[in-house]
Amino acid sequence: MTFSPFSSLFRTSTIRKQKIVRPATSPKNPSVAATVPGADEHQERTHAEIMVIITALMLAMLLAALDQTIVSTALPRIASDLHGLSKYSWVATAYLLTSAISTPLYGKISDMFGRKKIFQAAIIIFLVGSVLCGASQTMNQLIIFRGLQGIGAGGLIVLAMATVGDVVSPRERGKYQGYFGAVFAVSSVAGPLLGGLFTDHLSWRWVFYINLPIGVFALIAIATRLHLPVKRAKHKIDFTGAGLLALSVATLLLATVWGGIDYPWASIQIIGLFATSIISAILFVIREHYAKEPIIPLELFKESVFRVSSLLSFLVGMVMFGALIFLPEYQQLVRGDTATKSGLMLLPLVGGLMVASITSGRLISKFGRYRIFPVIGTALLPIAFWLFSHIAVGTSRVLLGVWMVVLGIGIGLVMPVLTLAVQNAVGRKYLGTATSVVTFFRSIGSSLGAAIFGAILTNRLAYHLDHTLPGHAGASVAKSLSSGAAGLKQLSPNTVHTVLTAFASSFHDVFLFGIPFAILAFITAQFLRETPLKSSTRDEAAGEGLEL
Repeated sequence: MTFSPFSSLFRTSTIRKQKIVRPATSPKNPSVAATVPGADEHQERTHAEIMVIITALMLAMLLAALDQTIVSTALPRIASDLHGLSKYSWVATAYLLTSAISTPLYGKISDMFGRKKIFQAAIIIFLVGSVLCGASQTMNQLIIFRGLQGIGAGGLIVLAMATVGDVVSPRERGKYQGYFGAVFAVSSVAGPLLGGLFTDHLSWRWVFYINLPIGVFALIAIATRLHLPVKRAKHKIDFTGAGLLALSVATLLLATVWGGIDYPWASIQIIGLFATSIISAILFVIREHYAKEPIIPLELFKESVFRVSSLLSFLVGMVMFGALIFLPEYQQLVRGDTATKSGLMLLPLVGGLMVASITSGRLISKFGRYRIFPVIGTALLPIAFWLFSHIAVGTSRVLLGVWMVVLGIGIGLVMPVLTLAVQNAVGRKYLGTATSVVTFFRSIGSSLGAAIFGAILTNRLAYHLDHTLPGHAGASVAKSLSSGAAGLKQLSPNTVHTVLTAFASSFHDVFLFGIPFAILAFITAQFLRETPLKSSTRDEAAGEGLEL
């Protein structure tokens, strides 16, 4: 994969040298940590140094984003080779669970002990997990090692975004975060494609081994070129709060993953998981109120920009993930496309997302204003979902491509801006924590969105089949389709047409039910407050009373 668009950015952009503030410990401000003895008070970064750091950060983010999708096309072969078809879903679930749980912890710990070493540790954990996944001999081993890989992945995206905040001023930050959004978009399509290519032409084990050269390069670049203040202050990690947060997130995600598939939504298992999640969340909030160094300081929620951005990240995560899951499913089930072709059909969405992310980032850096972009982006989301609610069996691919561009532009105008707005509002000492919370809410929104829209699709499909096929035929057809598109081969041509029409109507309903969530995101965006973007790290430090 080439990064030529990013290289051209580095060549054409004029980047002021950044000064790194190295504050001394103050009795009046114990949260400000001491630096390495003898270190210079200021250190200037050249254009070349920033270029290497940003490239390394993008590669680290690519690792985590790619591994969310690259395994999907390799899973059938993996399950067959390791004789673990019954544990198929756990390969993805283990990664999802551990990465979501660890995300807010990385943000807090990096604020406490410094970003660089924690970032390096996350990359190493991820690479070790990747090697072990590739060498797995049983399905149980693979599931355990995917969980380990997820622990590392939880820190890659959030620490990459937080480190941008350490090395680039808020005013310049927009253009870079736009490019990070483009990396995330590219990985959404490149993941399934690479997974299919490796599985068909090499081995599914290369799905994991490919992480090694990318990760090693990022690790070396960060070790040699990223120089941040090393903190020397005593801290106490809130293990009780971390445990309650992990329990709440784990039970919530398990409920959404198992609900309607392994257990009925009204079953005691799913209700028990949701109840445990709610109780644990309440206890977590109480704990954070009294903890000396909470995992998520509740005072952050007093800042309106942080509150609105977190909620908006949650809602856009629901909408975005719903589209990314069900558009390829429509292509495969209704249009009969292969997994590779259905991934390629997402290119218009990815193109719109990339153009919007990069353009909005550069405009933010130029004019110093960001609020207008989430407002416009969230206005496009209900329009895009309304367009997709007209989807049918014979919908033109060109028309689908145009609708995807609208959706991609909407998402691209929102997601990168939220991180920038939060980082600019909360100050440097909460940089990692605030960034991780916004990322965390997006992950939770994505998981809930997939569960909600999946339940809608299943229920509406049963409804449409029941009304189009006589007697018990609808139920028997629905059962034969449990294996996906392969089940269609067992049906007569007339029945296949009826079933495809029912599928198309169900996807229509999914997007129709998604419109209220998109409208809610638009309403929420109206409350996002514009705050002046600081033009240098000196301005950021001055806002916290630090000596320069």
